[in-house]
Amino acid sequence: MDVNKILEELRDEREQIEEAILSLERLAAGSKRRGRPPLWIQQAQRLEPDSEPATETKKAVKRKRKAAPKRAAQV
Repeated sequence: MDVNKILEELRDEREQIEEAILSLERLAAGSKRRGRPPLWIQQAQRLEPDSEPATETKKAVKRKRKAAPKRAAQV
């Protein structure tokens, strides 16, 4: 078993992985678009078991804050 050949192959794989990571980071950075995401992205997000739950939007939080005093006054 040639150790130098193994090291060379591992370095090549590392370069490929780094390129893939850079490509995915560019995609993630450029995905700040409005509207519904494409179907393939929605399906990929549904398949991710480790994804964090969606957080509320700023508008929803503001609505809840405005509605909270009204609810307290009704009780």
